[in-house]
Amino acid sequence: MTQTTARVKRNGKKFEILVDLDEAMKIKRGDASANINSAVMTEYIFHNLKSGEHVSDSDLEKEFGTTDITKVAEKIIKSGEVVRTTESMRGEHGARYKQVVDFLVSHAVSPEGRPYTGERIMKALIEANVNVKNKSVDSQITEIIDDLSKILPIKLEMKRVKLTIPAIHTGKAYGIIKEFMVEEDWLSNGDLQAIVSMPTALIFDFYDRLNGATSGAVMSEELKG
Repeated sequence: MTQTTARVKRNGKKFEILVDLDEAMKIKRGDASANINSAVMTEYIFHNLKSGEHVSDSDLEKEFGTTDITKVAEKIIKSGEVVRTTESMRGEHGARYKQVVDFLVSHAVSPEGRPYTGERIMKALIEANVNVKNKSVDSQITEIIDDLSKILPIKLEMKRVKLTIPAIHTGKAYGIIKEFMVEEDWLSNGDLQAIVSMPTALIFDFYDRLNGATSGAVMSEELKG
């Protein structure tokens, strides 16, 4: 169990509680298994946790609309900051790098078509100072490859696809295709024609998500070159 501070500032006043880091992060992410009672380690809300300065009921009522400690604590965790420890940040960062390495070992090759080892890819990621963001590998892999290529000649097999999305589905579909989109053309009837480019390894998952959002109404045409 790692204890840390959850805090928020409202109208110039600080509100702090002591929490279990793992449980608090579950609450912040909206994890269904999160337990607020397991997350909160104090019986009071504090203006300053270290000095032990309690928040008055009147301040709680004014800023949070309730004096219920559990409800206030949940609001602090969700809307404020859960202070991360160096150890937890390193662990999360390492896990993100491993996901990238695993993906590239499976799907990337040298210009001559030879695979790279995980150790070589990790070394290159560090040498190129590649910033692996806290989001899915799929959504940032093209950017990672661009940065990595400065150190290590590496490529992914890419596919270009022309999509025609009926107007009724463009709202849901746009968020799925925008990260891969290289061209877009809005037709007079509201339909969207777009060209997307992505690693071949991602194409089936992409189609699954797109068809799920559009009830399979998208027309697609694979482009050569």
